[in-house]
Amino acid sequence: MVSKGRVTIREVAERAGVSTATASRALSGNHPVPAATRARVLRAARDLDYVANAHARALVGGGRKMAAVVVRQVTSPFYAQVAEGVEAEAADRGWLCVVGATGGDAQREMEFVQLMREEGARLVILVGGVVEDDAYRERVAHYAHALDSSGARLVLCGRPAPDPGIPALVVEFDNEAGAHAVTGHLLSAGHRRIVFLGGLPGNTALDARVAGYRAALAEHGLPPETAHVVDCGLGRAAGHRAMTELLKQTREFTAVFAGDDMVAAGALRALADAGLSVPGDVSVVGYNDIPLAEDFNPPLTTVRTPAEELGRAAVRIALRDPEHAAGAHHLLGTHIVVRDSVGPPPTGRAL
Repeated sequence: MVSKGRVTIREVAERAGVSTATASRALSGNHPVPAATRARVLRAARDLDYVANAHARALVGGGRKMAAVVVRQVTSPFYAQVAEGVEAEAADRGWLCVVGATGGDAQREMEFVQLMREEGARLVILVGGVVEDDAYRERVAHYAHALDSSGARLVLCGRPAPDPGIPALVVEFDNEAGAHAVTGHLLSAGHRRIVFLGGLPGNTALDARVAGYRAALAEHGLPPETAHVVDCGLGRAAGHRAMTELLKQTREFTAVFAGDDMVAAGALRALADAGLSVPGDVSVVGYNDIPLAEDFNPPLTTVRTPAEELGRAAVRIALRDPEHAAGAHHLLGTHIVVRDSVGPPPTGRAL
C-alpha cells in the first residue's frame, strides 16, 4: 500500500546515496548523469513510490492544471457525455482534460492512473459501474492514497463509495430509484410480465437497476418469481442477441426493461426482425436517455441520467472545497422521459 505521506526528493537521494541535486538531475533527464547513478536513483524512486510534486513543477513552469477522465469505452454515448461534461467544466476553469479508455481491464486502468499521477494531473476521475469485490476495493484505496500523496485527488463518478477514510470523492446518480420509477411506469400501463434485459451480476450500476426493478414489482404485490432477469451485459449487440434468444424460448411477456438505451436499441431490432411491433405487441423502456433515444423507432421511453452534469459535478465539487471534498458522497437525481415505446399490454396478456 502506498504511504499517505508524500515522499520527497531528499528521501530518494538518501536511498540512492547521492545528493539531492544529483537525484533531481537524474529524475529530470535533462542533465548528464552517469548511467549507474541514474539507475540507482530511478530504482530508489520506484521503491519509495516517488512522484514529483505537481505543485512544485507548476512553480517552475513544468506542471499544468489537468483533469483526467478514465472510461470503459469512448464509443459508449453515456461515457462520452460524462467525459464531455468533465472537459467542459475543466475548460471553463482553464484546465486541460485527458481522456483514457480501459476496455474494462483493471491493469490498464491502474497503468493509466499511474501515468496521470506521474504527469501531474490534479484530478483523476474514474467513470462507470464496476464489480465491487475485494480486489476492486484494494485497487481504489491504492489509487486514492497514491494520488493524495502527490497532491492530486481521486473522484469516483457513477461508482460506489469506497471504504470510510479513503481520500476519494464520490459523485453518482440514483440508479435504483430510476429503475424503480420506470418499472412503475410499465406497471401503471397494465404490464405484469416484464423482463429485465441486460443484467450483469456484480456490476454495481446494473445490480442497482435490477434491485429497483424487483422492488417495484414487489410493491405492486407481484411475487418474487415474477421477476425475469436476463444477464447479457450492455451494448446494442448484446441486447439484440439476448432478445433474439429470449423470443425463441418464450413470448409470454408484454414489456422489456432494457439495462441501458443501447441494449434497448438491440432489443427493438430483434423484436422487429421477429415481426413484433412496439408498443403494440411489446413495450420497451431503456436507461440513460442517450441523444439518439428520441430517434429510435419508436422514440424510446427511458430514464434520463444526468450524464454530462455528472462529469461537470465531478470537477466542480472536487475543486470547490478541496480540503473537505475527500470522502464526500454526492447523489444526483434521475427522471423518466416518456415517449412512444410504451402502451398497454395486448388484450388478454396483462395477467
